[in-house]
Amino acid sequence: MREERNQERLSRKEAAANTWRAVKIWRKAAPELFLSMVVGSAVSRLAPYVPLYFTAQLINEIAGGRDPQRVWALLVALLGASAASGLLAQGAMRWSNVITDVKAGNVFDKIVLEKLLSMDYCHIDDPSTGELLNRIKHDRYWSAWGLDKVYFSLRYMLQHIFTILGAAALSVSLFLLPVPGGRSLVWLNHPACSLGMVVLLVLTVLLSSLLFNKGTSYWARYDGAKGNREFGFFYFAAHVERFRGADIRTYEQDAFIREKVLRLGQLGDFAPKSEIGRDARGEMGLYIAASEAVSRAFTGVIYLYVGLKDLGGAFGIGSVTQYVGALAGLASGVSGLLKELGGLRENAEYLRTTYQFLDIPNSMYQGSLTTEKRNDRKYEIEFRDVSFQYPGTDVWALRSLNVKFQVGGRLAVVGENGSGKTTFIKLLCRLYDPTEGTILLNGIDIRKYRYDDYLALFSVVFQDFRLLAQPLGQNVAASEKYDRQRAEDCLEKAGFGPQLRNLPEGLDTCLYREFEDNGVEISGGEAQKIALARVLYRDAPFIVLDEPTAALDPEAEAEIYTKFDEIVTDKTAIYISHRLSSCRFCDEIAVFENGRVVQQGTHDNLLAQEGKYSSLWTAQAQYYQKKGEEDGEEF
Repeated sequence: MREERNQERLSRKEAAANTWRAVKIWRKAAPELFLSMVVGSAVSRLAPYVPLYFTAQLINEIAGGRDPQRVWALLVALLGASAASGLLAQGAMRWSNVITDVKAGNVFDKIVLEKLLSMDYCHIDDPSTGELLNRIKHDRYWSAWGLDKVYFSLRYMLQHIFTILGAAALSVSLFLLPVPGGRSLVWLNHPACSLGMVVLLVLTVLLSSLLFNKGTSYWARYDGAKGNREFGFFYFAAHVERFRGADIRTYEQDAFIREKVLRLGQLGDFAPKSEIGRDARGEMGLYIAASEAVSRAFTGVIYLYVGLKDLGGAFGIGSVTQYVGALAGLASGVSGLLKELGGLRENAEYLRTTYQFLDIPNSMYQGSLTTEKRNDRKYEIEFRDVSFQYPGTDVWALRSLNVKFQVGGRLAVVGENGSGKTTFIKLLCRLYDPTEGTILLNGIDIRKYRYDDYLALFSVVFQDFRLLAQPLGQNVAASEKYDRQRAEDCLEKAGFGPQLRNLPEGLDTCLYREFEDNGVEISGGEAQKIALARVLYRDAPFIVLDEPTAALDPEAEAEIYTKFDEIVTDKTAIYISHRLSSCRFCDEIAVFENGRVVQQGTHDNLLAQEGKYSSLWTAQAQYYQKKGEEDGEEF
C-alpha cells in the first residue's frame, strides 16, 4: 500500500532542517557517538590505502629495477604497514562498534521513554498519541526510517568521505605522470584527456546515484504497517500460549490460522504479486539495475584509461593496481555519499512523524505552591461546579459537579458504566484539568500547587492497574530500595500474608516470568492484594480504590471489608464499586448518573429515598439476600 505522507513532500530546505534537528538530538543524547564515528570511519577507510601504496611500489620494483635491498625494504614496509594499519583499523572499528551497540541501540528508546514519562497524562490517554508512536516504531522496523536512519547515514557518509580522501591522494599522480615523448599514446598527456576522465567520473557517479535514489524512492512510498501487524499477529499467535493458546485449541482455530498465513504469503504486502513485488520486478528494479550497470561500465573505463597510460610508459605495472583500486574507491565513495544524501532526503519525510510526537506540548500548569504537610491529615477537597469534556469530543463526561469530601471520611462513588466515575477520579488525581469549574484543596485551586507535590497526596488502585515483572517487594514499594518490614506489614494488612509466607524467596520473589525463569505467576485476586499493599506502603492522606475487590473471591472480599478501617486508618478514602453492598461501611455515598451527582448521603438515607440508588440496590437485591443468608446477615 502506498504512503500518503509523500503527497505533501517537504522542500529541500525543510528536509535539511529536519535532518539537522535529528543530528542535534543525537549529539545531545550521546555525544561520544560522534567522536567514535569520526575516528572509526577515518581509520577504517584510510588504513587499506597504506598497504595498497606499498604493494604498488613493491610490484614496480620487482618488475623494474629489481634492487634486492629496495625489494626487501619495500616488503618489510608492506608487511609492517599492513599489520599496523589492520590492527589500528580493527581497534578503531571495535571501539566504534562497541560504542554504537551500547549507545546507538537504545538512544531512540531512551528518547521515547523520556518523552512518555514527562508527558501530560491527557496526551498519554489520547489515542492519537499511541497512533503516532506506533507509526514511528513501524517506520523504524519497516526500513530503518527515522532518527536511526540519520545516525547510520552520517556514519556511512563519513566512511565515504574518508574513502574519497584516501582514493584522491593515491590517484592524483595518475593525471600528473606523463607518457614519455615519442610514443604513440602521448596524446594522453593532453589536459583535455585528464579533464574528460574527471568529467566522466563525475557524470557517471551522478547518474548512478540518481538512478539508485530513484529506485529506492519507490521503497520509501510503501506503508507496510498493516502487513507487519498481520504477519506478527498470525505468525506468532500460536506461540503466545499464555494469551491465545486455549482459544486456539478450544475453537480449533489452527486451520483458520494456517489459511491466513498461507494467504499472507501469496497475497500479502510482501508477496511476489503485491505492489512492492510488482515494482521490484518493474520500474524500481530497473532503476537499481541501471545504477549498477553504469557503475560497472565506468569500472571498465577506469581499467582502459589506466591500462593505456601504463602501455604508454607513464608508470610501472605495479601502479596499475594502485590507480585502479584508488579510482574504483573514489567512484564508490562519491556514489555512496550521494546515495546517503538521497536517503536522508527521503528520510526527512518520516522525521516529521517523530517530531509530531516529540513536540506534543505539556499544557498543564505545574504550579509553584507546596502542599501543606499536615500531621493531622486535615485535607479537604471540593469539586465546585466542575464540568469536563475529553479532548476532541463535544460530549460532557461530567457536568456541574459539586462534591465536598468529609475530612478523614469514607466516600463511596457508585453508578452505572459511563456515569462519570472514572473521569471523576482522573480529575481528582489531576490526570486531567477541568474544562470548567474549580477543584480546591483546603480552599486553594489545585492547579496552583506543584504538580508532583499534589500527586504525592494520593495512593490509588486503578481498575486497570499493572504490576511489574520485578521482585514482589519492589512492586509494593515502587522502588528498588525499600523498608522490608514495612512492605511485609502492608502485604499482611492487604490479605497477602499467607501467600507471602509460601513464596520461595519472600519479598525477593520475582513476579511473572518475563525476565526470571523462577518467577511466579499470580492470579488476578493476588495481584489486587499486592496493589492494595502498594497503596498502604505509600501512606498518602488520600486513598482511592477503584473496584479494589473485583478480582477477589467472596471470602477474600469479606476479609478486605472487615479490615477496611485498619487499612484506611485516619486517611480520607474514596471507594468506587459496582457492588452496592460494599458501600454500607462508607460514611457517605455519591451516586453518579450521566456525569452528575444525582444523590448523595448515607446508605440508609439513600435507600429510603426514591431514586437511582434505590433502583440499583433493588436490581442487585437478590444477590445481596442470598449472600446475606450464607453469611448469617440481614439486608
